[in-house]
Amino acid sequence: MIILIDVGIFAGPSSKEPPVAQLGTELKGYGVSVIGTRTSRPEVTGPDRLTDVLPRRFADVRQASMSLGARLSDEDQTPQSMTDASPAKWHLAHTSWFFEVLLLEQFVTDYVAFNAHYNYLFNSYYETIGDRHPRHVRGLLTRPSAEEVRAYRAHIDAAMTAFMAAAVDLDNADEIANLITLGLAHEEQHQELLLTDILHLFSHNSLSPAFQPYRPIPAGKAPNIEWLEFTGGVGEIGFDGDGFAFDNEGPRHQVMLRDYRLASRLVTAGEYLEFMRDGGYRRPEFWMSDGWATVQAQGWSAPLYWQERDGDWHEMGLSGLRELNSQAPVAHVSYYEADAFARWAGKRLPTEAEWEVAGQKQGVTGNFQDSGLLRPRPTEAGPGLQQMFGDVWEWTSSAYSAYPGFRPVTGAVGEYNGKFMSNQMVLKGGSCVTPEGHIRPSYRNFFYPHMRWQFMGLRLAEDK
Repeated sequence: MIILIDVGIFAGPSSKEPPVAQLGTELKGYGVSVIGTRTSRPEVTGPDRLTDVLPRRFADVRQASMSLGARLSDEDQTPQSMTDASPAKWHLAHTSWFFEVLLLEQFVTDYVAFNAHYNYLFNSYYETIGDRHPRHVRGLLTRPSAEEVRAYRAHIDAAMTAFMAAAVDLDNADEIANLITLGLAHEEQHQELLLTDILHLFSHNSLSPAFQPYRPIPAGKAPNIEWLEFTGGVGEIGFDGDGFAFDNEGPRHQVMLRDYRLASRLVTAGEYLEFMRDGGYRRPEFWMSDGWATVQAQGWSAPLYWQERDGDWHEMGLSGLRELNSQAPVAHVSYYEADAFARWAGKRLPTEAEWEVAGQKQGVTGNFQDSGLLRPRPTEAGPGLQQMFGDVWEWTSSAYSAYPGFRPVTGAVGEYNGKFMSNQMVLKGGSCVTPEGHIRPSYRNFFYPHMRWQFMGLRLAEDK
């Protein structure tokens, strides 16, 4: 099991082992040596992550980011459409900064930064690392150019490849491997953000530009909702297994559940349209106070990216503006909207624990980024729960807070999740732009209740 840990900057478990000799392996082409010690302990049994699994995964994840960027012009990669979004080239640079600052600069002696000022430009929110460029004006960074960012990435890729080859003999190789794994999961998160931020940017362009050509799929009708029963009692949620998980997914702990039912599929755009036609955005009885205030202040009357033209609804997506598919899951709704729809339907949103206990019994398969569709698709009729993973992140009624026994580690890596556990809501399941293999039942995404630029939707629940 790998839970997000803090290494390199702080002593890891292997620091208890006495060093035998200082390792000074030269990184070819960089003239630097790796920080670490060689010990006489036997090699770790099993697959060697630093010589096989991680280098291949590192290359795959890094190339996936570049493939997304390659579909954009250099001009596309600079603007910032709102404070919550970032320019595409910033995502590509920041994910490289993560490896440079948290790995290369910590573990490689005499490492020379590609550009020392990048530490200021591409730090996101790590207070312990230092000052940073204000988030709301990242779109003003015309320099470095997109070409210079690509050169930065190539530099980091080469340095990290050499570093992984040298680090295999270090006594802290396991901790290094865990931090690289975290960096790759972090980059996958930014691949999703790059896509949703580009969609938000393109939605402000009256040309309705497409990130990729539209891919037609067979027309399908969403099956009728079935209500699947789950018996209450003591359940368990949180990560406790093999592989990687973020620190906010643990510790695994017991939860008390009452009997409940979950809808067999996600709410569709057509069903949400019925809510709208019934005056859903004009009837305060369905809304939380903050939600109703937001509707009034923002003038909401439909999900984000919906446009009504000549009486027909269309939706802006990564393939441009298309006629609304009423059978596909509704997307780009806030927690307030999801909750209001559930109240209108006489149901409620599931709690995080209800969703996860049910999700643990499901295979993690679905419509993810790797399908290439990059939009939610209608589900087909089938037994049991459908669309638990992929398509849209599912809002829950649970606030994002620490699990019992959670303790963030000290230092920079400890800022990754813990300091955001306030005033946000949990979403589960991943979306159509989440990289396949990134998600698991215990995964906890979190956003403020008014946000809706991600692929966010809902599944209904009810008491049994």
